Amino acid sequence: MKNAKPPKDTKAPDSSGPTKTGKTPKPAKSPNVVTGEEIRARARGGKPEHQVDRRELYKGKIFRLDKDTARFPDGSDSEFDIVRHPGAAAVVPFLNDPEGEEPQVLLLRQFRYAADGYIYEIPAGRLDAGESPAECAARELKEETGCTAERVEPLFSMFTTPGFTDETIHVFMATGLTHGKSAREPDEFAEVVIMRLAEALELIRDGAIPDGKTALALLFAAGFRTGD
Repeated sequence: MKNAKPPKDTKAPDSSGPTKTGKTPKPAKSPNVVTGEEIRARARGGKPEHQVDRRELYKGKIFRLDKDTARFPDGSDSEFDIVRHPGAAAVVPFLNDPEGEEPQVLLLRQFRYAADGYIYEIPAGRLDAGESPAECAARELKEETGCTAERVEPLFSMFTTPGFTDETIHVFMATGLTHGKSAREPDEFAEVVIMRLAEALELIRDGAIPDGKTALALLFAAGFRTGD
């Protein structure tokens, strides 16, 4: 077998030294990335900075489907089908001290048609008009578990699937719970499950909590808000 020819050098040219003109080019500026703080500061329903045009295709009870013309950083334009969502809040409810030896959380074992079965979730729901994320988190906690909380503290804000929707979820943790009566919607089929945080983390590891917001919220709380 003949020796293969060595591949051509595809190394990018070194831009750190002088160019043919004798001038050293300035290093390219890294683009700014969107942070949770920016997400929280954005006006709900505001016009995106890179939107050139918008055409509504469908409007339902929960979301709206638009065909947007967007401008890329290089100045070119392209069309996107975008699901517009009013946003949501979710909450990790701690039954006892999160910094104690065995923190316990409340989860929902809830039927989801889109998942074709029951999944574990933290309480969450859509923002009502004029409602703040913290108010929404407290309301959903009460409606879905029957509990009220002495403290509802922000954890983080996240995009759910930024490839095709602007939906954001603002995640909180709740402590100092008082039990009461839940007030679920007629189409909500769920039961409250008391679980050790350590057990919930094992379920995430084993793939038994496939809901993204729930897995991320529990991992965040375990990593940054507990005594472990």
